[in-house]
Amino acid sequence: MIKYFSLLAFSALVYCVNAQTWSGEVAQLFYNKCTQCHHQGGAAPSSLMTYQEVSPMVNAVADAVGQDRMPPWPPDNNYQTYLHTRSLSSGEKSLLLSWIAASAPEGNASATPPPPVYNNNTILGNGDLIVQMPNYLSKATAFADDYVCFSIPTNLTQNRILKAVEVIPGNREIVHHALVYLDDTGIEQTDTTGGNCASPSSQNTKLIMGFTPGASPLVLPSVSPLKMGINIAAGAKIYLNMHYPEGSFGMMDSTKVILHFYPIGTTGVRQVYASPVLADYAFTLPPNQMTTLSAQYPNGTAGVPIDLSVISVFPHMHLLGHDIKAYATGPANDTIKFINIPHWDFHWQDFYFFDHLKHLPTGYTIKGKAVYDNTDQNIHNPNSPPQTVSVGYNTTDEMFIIYFHYMNYLPGDENYDLATLMNASLEEYGNVSTIKTYPNPMGDHGLNIVFEGGFDPEIKVLVYDLKGTLVNILSQADAINPNTIFWKGNNQNGAESSAGMYYLSINNKGKMSTTKIIKR
Repeated sequence: MIKYFSLLAFSALVYCVNAQTWSGEVAQLFYNKCTQCHHQGGAAPSSLMTYQEVSPMVNAVADAVGQDRMPPWPPDNNYQTYLHTRSLSSGEKSLLLSWIAASAPEGNASATPPPPVYNNNTILGNGDLIVQMPNYLSKATAFADDYVCFSIPTNLTQNRILKAVEVIPGNREIVHHALVYLDDTGIEQTDTTGGNCASPSSQNTKLIMGFTPGASPLVLPSVSPLKMGINIAAGAKIYLNMHYPEGSFGMMDSTKVILHFYPIGTTGVRQVYASPVLADYAFTLPPNQMTTLSAQYPNGTAGVPIDLSVISVFPHMHLLGHDIKAYATGPANDTIKFINIPHWDFHWQDFYFFDHLKHLPTGYTIKGKAVYDNTDQNIHNPNSPPQTVSVGYNTTDEMFIIYFHYMNYLPGDENYDLATLMNASLEEYGNVSTIKTYPNPMGDHGLNIVFEGGFDPEIKVLVYDLKGTLVNILSQADAINPNTIFWKGNNQNGAESSAGMYYLSINNKGKMSTTKIIKR
């Protein structure tokens, strides 16, 4: 018995030692929480895909993680929980900092898990409609960001129901965020003149979704038992607000928005509304002081007139924001918590989707509180010395808006697991054919990539090495029959590639997939 327990203790010790290595658990942690932005061609300035890239940066990583600056996730997870959380758990944070404190050992390099493949392309496919802004050269300088807006016609001739939206940055290195609005009235105009267009001109222009680096596409549940959608009227326009960070001057972008619709005639789709439920459009912030504002819906004491199911929340302030909170209170003084951001950061904003629908019963009042810091202690204050600031659409003005996605409530809504439903809906956008590779491992005679359902004439197969470097691009020109793409094992220059592990990123019929192969 003693020997048995000794063996268990030894095994546990070996596991812990091996776990705190790059190849043990640390690499996968970086893949899950860091590399969405920190990869070649990504939004972040440095790649953190490999041990060779991470090891010189460990002190900077420890500083950013220790101060909770990275990964960027403003909401307080102790107040409410959400889907797609980027923040590190206490265990993940402890693992990372302990690994760095132990001199960041690599471990067994051959045991490192395969890294994700980022081809900076669509996740959901080509969709039903693509709207794209014209080529634009950023005016952001070393001292000022650039905010511009584009009004883009959809040219829809009939009403449609939206079920998914994906933003594809034209230049991921400079797109800090994008906000996608729906303009049914046609009132909005393209504004690139001042470089300071941060919002639409009309309150009737509806926010659909926001994009930030590493964010997932907006995918509404679209399969039984729950179908959600957003109505888009014929002739509507997409109003696209773009943010380019300081230092991107002269760099070009042409971001596109891919829209996915339900088939015409689809029934049983529950309408999703996106509205600025909480807002104050008439306030001023005196200089050299902190100011607290509040808002509620509805005004008065009656509370909301109908039961609602709340899907997500999106708070919005500008540079003077300090903290912001949204919640609802009921007749019995109970509280439904939506969001608390204790340290506001204008540069990190997003729609935060709840893991379950939040039931907001009739009679409850939605409330918001925002605190603004218009003092010289606010390092983001655009004015020195501080000046009186009023409501406006420019970045140097201020706002107090909290958007919500919501629907009319039906009994049982609060029991829906949104993570499960959204993942089930994602299967709609999965592979359109079964892919096989042989021989794998491959030798000198090359690799067959077989598509049992055939492949699109526009097919692209991108071959990456273990470091994430693009090795080759295969297309229909490399086909040996209607179902098979052949890779000789060469790079784009025709030279033989070295032995090792490779990843294939495949775009076939607008659908994305990846697979791993070994070359001997």
